[in-house]
Amino acid sequence: MPYWRRRLNVSIIGCGYVGLVTGVCLADKGHRVVCVDIDATKVDNINRAIAPIHELGLPELLKKNVGHGFSATTDFAKAVMESDLTLIAVGTPFDGKVIDLSYVIKTAEQIGQVLKTKNAYHVVVVKSTVVPGTTDTVVGPAVAAASGKIVGEHFGLGMNPEFLSEGEAIRDFMNPDRIVLGGVDDRTIAKMAELYTAFPGVPVLKTNTKTAEMIKYTSNAMLATCISFANEIGNLCTAVGGVDALDVMRANHINYYLSKRLPDGTIFKAPLASFFEAGCGFGGSCLPKDVKALIAHGESLDQPMPVLQAVIDTNRKQPGRVLDLLRKQLPDLKDQTVAVLGLAFKPETDDLRESPAFPIIELLLREGATVKAYDPQGNAGARKQLAEKTVAIVDSMKECVAGAAAVVIVTRWAEFKELPALLKKTNPSALIVDGRRMLDKDSFPRYTGIGL
Repeated sequence: MPYWRRRLNVSIIGCGYVGLVTGVCLADKGHRVVCVDIDATKVDNINRAIAPIHELGLPELLKKNVGHGFSATTDFAKAVMESDLTLIAVGTPFDGKVIDLSYVIKTAEQIGQVLKTKNAYHVVVVKSTVVPGTTDTVVGPAVAAASGKIVGEHFGLGMNPEFLSEGEAIRDFMNPDRIVLGGVDDRTIAKMAELYTAFPGVPVLKTNTKTAEMIKYTSNAMLATCISFANEIGNLCTAVGGVDALDVMRANHINYYLSKRLPDGTIFKAPLASFFEAGCGFGGSCLPKDVKALIAHGESLDQPMPVLQAVIDTNRKQPGRVLDLLRKQLPDLKDQTVAVLGLAFKPETDDLRESPAFPIIELLLREGATVKAYDPQGNAGARKQLAEKTVAIVDSMKECVAGAAAVVIVTRWAEFKELPALLKKTNPSALIVDGRRMLDKDSFPRYTGIGL
């Protein structure tokens, strides 16, 4: 049967990073998708193919699919009523003790209100990251109570975690390494599987909802653990002296666990190798929140998570390591101008959440330094976030490093590779503190970095 005959009508609640990327990609694969959001301005911009977030490939996919199988709306009831399947992709903030399910619960109740008057079978799928048990014990009962209908009989209930990396989300969705379908019954899973018929050859794991929820958390916890492990090794290399963590990690990247040697001798490194690199810490909307939430969930079940707690502790201290390196070269930072390059938590995104740049800036200000900062995509958000701080957010790398006694690299933007040539012409005596070890240490007269 041709794929177009199997396409679904899909509603997605939430036009944030996960919801929007998921929606436009599913539309590009042939489904009819409508994304729902309460922000009328955001909805209007999306319907004009204006991306509300910086994400590689998103503007192009919007232009291609808006009006051709993809749209956004504020009409929640109409979107759910006219779809076969609804994905819940709303935020789940973490307050330090539990994840906030208020948005998820409200959405589930609203879906139930619509299903009360809908006769057709409908599948409700959680896309948001939630701790194991949430779909079965919170979402399902909320939909059932509001609709007066029975899970598994009148509506399906599932969990379909996302594995998207910001800055590469379009690529990740369109070329998945796995698809996880968690459902309360075979009928639910079968309907969910129809979403992905255009991804032949991709491994599909069909399981229950709790397992699907745990898979998502485990995936992020594993990546965070790799990063903190690499940072701990990097800090030890610094303490030992005469050891460069970059060389240590390069040697481990090419072992058989993290690389494959092709017949022509070329070494192909597994993507996981990039997480075994010393730096100034991880950030973003996923890794810090999800690891902390998993620790808290374990504690609620009387199951301590000491390894993951160590991951968070190491990450929390890592921005301070940058200041330690800086103070070794410039013991008195008072009235010294320090340039901070990179405000987004990673390149190719404008997401500032949990970025190590902000604790680094806060530490610099405490030391009395004069701080300038620049990010290719994050300046607008940083100006809002730092509105009450005496930090100059400037519009170019050249302006940022001009006259700086030291330059701190926080984010691995490709643009920053031009720094050696720029400083050679404008500020050759500046100290480079490379928080990502992305530049050649021999390219500068004065250089230090994490793990060196």
